[in-house]
Amino acid sequence: MADVDMASEVNGAGHSWAAKSVEGWIIIVTGLNEETTEEDLQDLFGDYGEVKNLSMALNRRTGYVMGYALIEFPEKEQAEKAIKGTDGTEFLEKTIKTDFAFAKAPAGGRSRAPVSSSGPRRGGRDREASPGRR
Repeated sequence: MADVDMASEVNGAGHSWAAKSVEGWIIIVTGLNEETTEEDLQDLFGDYGEVKNLSMALNRRTGYVMGYALIEFPEKEQAEKAIKGTDGTEFLEKTIKTDFAFAKAPAGGRSRAPVSSSGPRRGGRDREASPGRR
């Protein structure tokens, strides 16, 4: 997908490039204040729909938030509303960015071939078996 196409989809309400996780639509929130709590995020994002799951990474040494969180909504429309309503806004004295956490593979993209133990190595030359293994 071309960058121009993706930019127009992000600015519109489509987000057709977004991919669903196993159970719902996950958005990533970055730029969080280190003192943000799960309750703060629940209050903010609960206005856009049911928050199925909320996960914040904490620094083990300090106990503070590492600056990002993942929030799961059951419906794509709820996640889109949350992104549109919060992206670039000020939250607890910091500007936050929100977007979908997962994207679909590009159309027509190559899938990676499984590595075979019997074929030649990628980027290497064909090698004969060592003398001890003939």
